[in-house]
Amino acid sequence: MLGCVALASGALVGACGGDDGGGGGGGGGAAAGDEGNLTEGAKVIDPKLMDKATGTVKYCQGKDTTGAAARWAKAFNSKYASQNLKVEIVEFPASADEQRNQFIQRQQAKSGDCDAFSSDVIWTAEFAAQKWVYDLTPFMESRKDKLLKPPLDAATFENKIWASPETTDAAFIYYQKDQVKTPPKTWQEVYKVAKEQNQIVFQGAPYEGLTCDFLELAFANGGKVLSDDGTKAEIDSPENLAALKLMTDAVQGGSAPKSVTTYMEPESLSAWQTGKYTFMRNWPYAFAASNDKASKVKGKFEVAPLPSFEGAGTAGILGGHGSVISVYSKNPGGALAVTDYLTQPSTQKTFATVNSQAPVLKETYDDPDVAKVQPFIKELRTAVENAKPRPVSQVYPQISQAIYKNVNQAISGQASPEDALKKAQSDIENALSTF
Repeated sequence: MLGCVALASGALVGACGGDDGGGGGGGGGAAAGDEGNLTEGAKVIDPKLMDKATGTVKYCQGKDTTGAAARWAKAFNSKYASQNLKVEIVEFPASADEQRNQFIQRQQAKSGDCDAFSSDVIWTAEFAAQKWVYDLTPFMESRKDKLLKPPLDAATFENKIWASPETTDAAFIYYQKDQVKTPPKTWQEVYKVAKEQNQIVFQGAPYEGLTCDFLELAFANGGKVLSDDGTKAEIDSPENLAALKLMTDAVQGGSAPKSVTTYMEPESLSAWQTGKYTFMRNWPYAFAASNDKASKVKGKFEVAPLPSFEGAGTAGILGGHGSVISVYSKNPGGALAVTDYLTQPSTQKTFATVNSQAPVLKETYDDPDVAKVQPFIKELRTAVENAKPRPVSQVYPQISQAIYKNVNQAISGQASPEDALKKAQSDIENALSTF
């Protein structure tokens, strides 16, 4: 896709998912680093532009399934009404892949349809290398110390900051406490109890969310996707095979419904809210939704950190979104004002207390009001700070596609785990050979 060398796979990135609240919403492609000089000559934002900004800002994002965007947009418009500045939410499809495609189409057309975009953090390197978004470093310099390091690292490429972290993410296991007294310590135990009880739902459709779900098991078992220098595929390994066999056996053996192979975040959440399932793997946003008055699991569930892989370790995948500003925006000052608003303490507190999203500001994690609504807030901060990145490469979309398409083939019974990993290996090698 891009004629350049992949970034080191040890750098931090992340986000997954398909809706406005998940890990994206789901989610690698951004990293701190100085490999190459792809962003030389990129436009740099002037922080003073937002001081007297007026007009309308078109803020593009995924589908607002929880109403979170509508709420913050209403609050922003009320605050800035006297300045004659307002934001308009432009909703893209729920699928993260479709959101990326929609934004890319506009950038390739040099369209000003999106002044700002809620970007899954896995896209930062790609967008920056194409010089589609502003370098926000001058704006971000004064606020870096207030942010958690992983989401800031995920917004950084070639030592420049291209996105303002908006929300971050690390997944949990949700369980019905009348069916599970003590949360299982290993994935093997989760699937065993799920089969004995009423199954587990997760994100098994062929999209970015499945990449996250699979890599949580694979990385926990010591697996890798790329070599340390990011130039070679290493997904076809015994460690990854063991992880894929476990996930495949869970679906084919009855630990999870076979329909899970079609679920993204919204579908897995909807299934869980029916009260029919014992476990759910999902992002923190699902906590508030699970306590909605229409949810049949309201008050009946708990959350636990992701389990370990038996005989190995534990791994979470960093998720989240950051606001990027299009270089084709007709109102970059207004877009910057919106971006600034999303990182203000009051906004971050609302994200945490109303939407149960993971904040990016350190101080929000110490707010007692947040702890009342998110009793797992300290564990969430630990999970975010310890979350592992997905493979970092400027052809990450092709790499992730190779993972989720072939993993889905395995868990849906269309290919053996062995054949699925061999195909994923070949597909990733082909992607890497294009630059």
